[in-house]
Amino acid sequence: MSEVVAIVPGTFDPITNGHIDIIKRAKNIFDKIIIAVAINAGKIPLFSFEERVELTKRVVESDSELHGIEVKGVKGLLVDFARQEKAKVIVRGLRAVGDFEYELQMAFMNRRLNSEVEMIYMMPYIKYSFVSSSIVKDVFFNGGDISKFVPEVVIEAMSKKLSERSGKI
Repeated sequence: MSEVVAIVPGTFDPITNGHIDIIKRAKNIFDKIIIAVAINAGKIPLFSFEERVELTKRVVESDSELHGIEVKGVKGLLVDFARQEKAKVIVRGLRAVGDFEYELQMAFMNRRLNSEVEMIYMMPYIKYSFVSSSIVKDVFFNGGDISKFVPEVVIEAMSKKLSERSGKI
């Protein structure tokens, strides 16, 4: 029996504890996990593509429960990346009804593009059900404490971004 490879995709701008929760739980189910840091044309990211890949790698390296997980950047279609990596599963988190509507559309499109890949959805633990990268950035840049929502390496990277922004004002 061959190993089951699963991809956990996202823009990860930045990666949050909610993302990490889904990744850790997926790791308990599948043989191999690849975190796919993607470009989303509909979003204007705080961190560049390269910075998001690097920051996600640093988070994986800093958490012993994530060791063995690969982090790769994806610039094309996720289903093409899945085919290239021989992944049979794409794992996504669903927080609310709004997520479901978007994910349903994406699942239908992905199925049309590559019927060999299954979409698996996981609900976050309740403490992460409201956490999103957008909310984390908003709280942080307005002086709030985000330590319960992201790993320390993310706070450090965001603090650096804040100081870079302050220097440009």
